Amino acid sequence: MSLSRRKFVVQAAAGTAAASSALFSTVSRAAAAKEFRLGLITPAGHSWNRAAVGFGEALKKATDGRLSATVFHSGQLGNESAMMQQLQSGALDMGWIQAAELGSRVSSVAAINAPYLVRSTTNVASLVRTPAALKLLEVLPRETGTIGLGWGITGMRVVFSTKPISTPTDLKGMKLRINPTPVYRDFYQLLGAAPTPIPTPAVFDAMSNGQVDGLEADIEFSWNQRFDRVAKTMLPMNALFMPFAPLVSGRIWQTLDAKDKSLITDLVKQSLDAQIRDIVTTELGLIDKFKTSGITIKSDAGYNPAPIIAEFDKIWLPKAPQIAELRKIGAAL
Repeated sequence: MSLSRRKFVVQAAAGTAAASSALFSTVSRAAAAKEFRLGLITPAGHSWNRAAVGFGEALKKATDGRLSATVFHSGQLGNESAMMQQLQSGALDMGWIQAAELGSRVSSVAAINAPYLVRSTTNVASLVRTPAALKLLEVLPRETGTIGLGWGITGMRVVFSTKPISTPTDLKGMKLRINPTPVYRDFYQLLGAAPTPIPTPAVFDAMSNGQVDGLEADIEFSWNQRFDRVAKTMLPMNALFMPFAPLVSGRIWQTLDAKDKSLITDLVKQSLDAQIRDIVTTELGLIDKFKTSGITIKSDAGYNPAPIIAEFDKIWLPKAPQIAELRKIGAAL
């Protein structure tokens, strides 16, 4: 073979190899492309939903469209129990799930829902970022087949009542619609209330027709639903808050490379930081809106929760000993 012919063959082979390499690279990038389906139960205008949408936009921008997230709000993919099943099977990629749902499955996670860990939304924001709070999520891969990437928050929860009430002791004997998590059930039963499970969409009508005497919820959701229109009194409890955890299906997580896992983790953290700032900075404004709506707002000032805390901890410390550490941290904030 002449030198020129040999050179031609070598160059052709090199060109073929380069073309094959480029084709393989293109195929690999296409294979790595992913549109995540992200489900949550809150309505479109809620801070959790805004944070989820912001995460999806940031993910798409950071990867030039290779990765993206479509957000299904308002329970479009089912309630949280249904979404947890989908996450476990890999049918759903991501879900932003309340601690109540997680705590009903794993008692130790319910520690974050214990009453009187902190007494203000500002302190809620600090507590959920502590190593002790984040460590609660470490059991999720083993117990639920999901990966927890942090905590977002609501503000402190309040009680809306169709009856005049002034302190938590006035809840005795009241039929109260609560989040059905066992922690909340036990807390309100210790106060003497009769927890009444009612689906969230039916709560407004249940208040109107006397099926329940009141309900408890966070400030943001309560304004969104305008519970002040069916209640006479609003009582800030300064006892409970409801965080949520962005979860990724363990089946989906194991298909991602280390770089994408790190990127998703970082972007979720940024969206959670923004969501937490949103809640902390807007809560006072929402309370002012309630004040101007005409509803009577009471204060729990002067109420001593120590006896209730002691009774609650007798029930829950054996099941969720992490409560003790969270109380200690909360008291120091």
